[in-house]
Amino acid sequence: MSNFRGIWVALVTPFRSGQVDIYALQGLAEKLLADGVRGLVVCGTTGEAAAMSKDEQLEVLDAVLQIAQPGQVIMGLSGNNLSEVLAFQQKIQSRDIAGVLVPAPYYIRPSQQGIESFFQTVADASSVPVVLYDIPYRTGVRIERETLRRIVRHPRIAAVKDCSGDVETTMALIADGNAEILTGEDIQILNNLALGGAGAISASAHISPKLYVQMMQEMDSGDLISARATLYRLLPWIRIAFIEPNPAVIKAALSVQGIITNELREPMQPCSSMRIERLGSVLSDLVCQSA
Repeated sequence: MSNFRGIWVALVTPFRSGQVDIYALQGLAEKLLADGVRGLVVCGTTGEAAAMSKDEQLEVLDAVLQIAQPGQVIMGLSGNNLSEVLAFQQKIQSRDIAGVLVPAPYYIRPSQQGIESFFQTVADASSVPVVLYDIPYRTGVRIERETLRRIVRHPRIAAVKDCSGDVETTMALIADGNAEILTGEDIQILNNLALGGAGAISASAHISPKLYVQMMQEMDSGDLISARATLYRLLPWIRIAFIEPNPAVIKAALSVQGIITNELREPMQPCSSMRIERLGSVLSDLVCQSA
């Protein structure tokens, strides 16, 4: 089984005047990796891939691969037209990457059999490990527990990004041991690790990533008290990070730090000025606690 254990950052895509800001993207990627995160997930939902062309997505992937090692990069792969998904998958797989992150087909709401067939086909066509992205509130379809347990028996499906909100499914997947379980709900990172999960694919870990890595190290060493204290240091930031549609607050926080410009693709909107004012206070408190 591939090793995806750790804290992965669901990477934003910086824009400047409507174009991908490659300079800012590479600077951000370099900083996050230097701060010790396991790797980067590019062109996922946090990366605003749905608002980007396929050529732009490959441009982002290639730019990040100039900074990161192949084993540190997972690429988002989504769609509801299977032939187009498979064609784009082949282009992605011409690069040396750790894996692809694949959600269920969105909008069309397929049956459980249709979902299982979709992942079977994508996994069969994959030359890299597949990370299944279970996020029903974005796809509009829930993958039932037994369907999911069957799907992850495929030898190419190595991990699950778990945003199901169903702790019994999470525990069943961990107990089965057929895939590593990474939470996609940042507030659940400590819970995931305590249950035997493998870590997280986190959007909020753009900010103070060293604390996220520290929390996981504390859990790995059996120091629950310290890990819990670290989570509570991060909690005000995690709570505000998702108070507006992701990645609005994440990009605002990075812009406050001077790392990227505060620009999103329509119809996404920048964080409101009221939120940015509150955000500045939360970030200042986090920096003071980290000092």
